Amino acid sequence: MSERHYYYGTGKRKTSIARVRLYPGDGSIVVNGKPVEEAFPWEQWRTLILQPLKVTETSGSFDVVAKVEGGGVVSQAGAIRHGISRALVVADEKLKPRLKQHGLLTRDAREKERKKVGLKRARKAKQYTKR
Repeated sequence: MSERHYYYGTGKRKTSIARVRLYPGDGSIVVNGKPVEEAFPWEQWRTLILQPLKVTETSGSFDVVAKVEGGGVVSQAGAIRHGISRALVVADEKLKPRLKQHGLLTRDAREKERKKVGLKRARKAKQYTKR
């Protein structure tokens, strides 16, 4: 059995990393071996993931197979979105301007700031009392 041809893209967001493969197909989406409805039960997470396909109007022409690890659910959804965007550019270079226009190719570089010594969180300090 020969391996089907696919387009690959790596997506990242916070501490999540998604390895995304786009196969020519009918639009099914599988995340970590589960259908997207099972992996991301909340509609807004699925909307986030499907954004690159909607923007480029390629919703029914690719099957998406994603493996994602690390981070939380929203972070993973963002990583998959980034991976799909990058894979679409590999599939068709003409889609790049539209994806770039919607900011889907830019990696969201915001990371959690580390906790500082003497503070409760990264920036929250104890309440200051003058007297």
